[in-house]
Amino acid sequence: MLAVLLARRVPCAAADLSGGTDSWEYYGHDPGGSRYSPLTQINRDNVSKLKVAWIYHTGDISNGDRYKRKSGFENTPIVVDGTMYITTPFNRVIALDPETGAERWKFDPHIELNEGYYADGLINRGVSTWLDPARKRGDQCRRRIFVATIDARLIALDAANGHPCGDFGHYGQIDLKRGVKNIQRSQYYGEYEETSPPAIIDDLVIVGSAIGDNRATDEPLGTVRAFNVRTGALRWYWNPIPQGSDGPTWREWREEDVKATGAANVWAPISIDSKNDLIFLPVSSASPDYYGGTRLGNDPYADSIVALQAKTGRLVWYFQTTHHDLWDYDNPAQPMLCTIRRHGRDIPAVVQATKRGSLFIFNRIKGEPVFPIVEKPVPQSDVPGEQTAHTQPFPVLPPPLARQSLAADDAFGVLWFDRRNCRKRMAKLSAEGIFTPPSLNGSLVVPGNAGGMNWSGVAYDPQRQLLVTNVNNMAAEVHLIPRAEMENVMNASRGFELEFAPQQGTPYGMSRVFMRSRYIGLLCTPPPWGTLTAVDLSTGQIRWTKPLGNAGTLIQTVIHIPIPDPHWGTPSLGGAITTASGLVFIAATFGDPHLRAFDIDTGKLLWTGELPAAGNATPMTYRISPTGKQYVVIAAGGHSKFDEPRSDALVAFALP
Repeated sequence: MLAVLLARRVPCAAADLSGGTDSWEYYGHDPGGSRYSPLTQINRDNVSKLKVAWIYHTGDISNGDRYKRKSGFENTPIVVDGTMYITTPFNRVIALDPETGAERWKFDPHIELNEGYYADGLINRGVSTWLDPARKRGDQCRRRIFVATIDARLIALDAANGHPCGDFGHYGQIDLKRGVKNIQRSQYYGEYEETSPPAIIDDLVIVGSAIGDNRATDEPLGTVRAFNVRTGALRWYWNPIPQGSDGPTWREWREEDVKATGAANVWAPISIDSKNDLIFLPVSSASPDYYGGTRLGNDPYADSIVALQAKTGRLVWYFQTTHHDLWDYDNPAQPMLCTIRRHGRDIPAVVQATKRGSLFIFNRIKGEPVFPIVEKPVPQSDVPGEQTAHTQPFPVLPPPLARQSLAADDAFGVLWFDRRNCRKRMAKLSAEGIFTPPSLNGSLVVPGNAGGMNWSGVAYDPQRQLLVTNVNNMAAEVHLIPRAEMENVMNASRGFELEFAPQQGTPYGMSRVFMRSRYIGLLCTPPPWGTLTAVDLSTGQIRWTKPLGNAGTLIQTVIHIPIPDPHWGTPSLGGAITTASGLVFIAATFGDPHLRAFDIDTGKLLWTGELPAAGNATPMTYRISPTGKQYVVIAAGGHSKFDEPRSDALVAFALP
């Protein structure tokens, strides 16, 4: 369904040439994911005048009825060669006129809409593109659009008309489940998925995978693969858990554990450094997340930032941000490539955001930390069979962006009995700060598995040397449950919104829940629950931190009492972008359907634009004509995991 709201065209005396032109050709604007635009037509002086220019309705929306899973519109469009390309929650690819929102073509991969996808909803975050230098203008598939679908297919489309490129794979597509270790096709449909856009360098298209956490030890292996962009032929693969054919396995692992362990997958976007023939992988945890007795040792490569040579897939360097992960502390965000000016020299850097709330920053060529990283002792597990890592790496700078400790006396509540309930529950849990291991009696995990930072990632202003990111502050309650007690515990916990996971192949199942009071239902963590933070990468110091989002709206939906914005912020998923005019644009907030613009130097809120639903996606901006407008576009669909209004709207803002 198409609905386009066109901006009224007003004659002007002279063309506006401010800011030049700039497209948005990659998910993160550029191959290194800086999310920075050089455009300046929209600036601090006029941003308050932004209005809706057009709206496109995809028609792909679901509240989770018996025919479809819930949908979440998390797409960031790309604009290239004067056309916008988007993906919908149903994984359809649509081409639009970027100045009017008019539809040009659409392609439907016909995914099964009611299958039990691990993402717990229907999502797709974007497409990638490649221009064939050997083909002439007008040739079929001269420019290709690549989409990796939630049912694990890699599809190549002709950018001109949306038709599959027949010379790629099998009639335009590759089944990415083929050849992956531990795939249980007949047992669990959604165990292996694709949610991020592929990475493209030279004549290679590279994909990781999204894998269902916590089902079992033998999850599918998180193999990263590179295919030829024209034919789909496999060029190389890299296994995050070394297999026998890859050479010797890690000495501290038992051979039987290596054979059983899976995941350590790359579900966030991959970054590209074409000049140095490098790709950067944000690797997640090995399976399962909360018990590591079947994968003893540090689990090298898992929870690491990994640099590979692009042509061959050969390992260049890696750094593990969490040893022997027991907390679901994935590296969930695209590594951001940038140049840092420090002590009078330029450093080619890569920045990795983590769920634990820390930023790890390296010289991306040498793999050396830009700021010191020290190993510190951490709490140890008393769970039979578990062997916790004795130390964990902590960056000296920047300081943690999220709360990393919480005590019962810190418990928050709007009313006294609300706070008392939180305090009593927290007092029963093991709470030794970050890296408190999961336990049989229950542990307070700070931050919880949503972060810190998550797939929202970071944005960068290279002129100001400022990194901007949204951060969650939510503690989680985690219990390991002996296998024989799982069914009884699950039956006794009905009505408490606990998330259970079987962790088959281990002695323990798991339950987890974000700590909320059982009366009013608000978070037990002291606010702000969500922040927007700017970090000076030349010094490693935090420049400013502001609450992100209006918690008043969220609280009103819980307690049904109108209250003013208490400046507590809200949890958020969906990232920020920056512009050369000193602006930060971000939506992302839960229960708060607005796109906002901030002053990057001070964090001051400059503009708020209303959306039809929460914008749990990363916005983008472009200007395709020297005489045209700069547009800021956001997918506003709400989040698939939360009970809030949904929409199918792609909304474009511009100056009148």
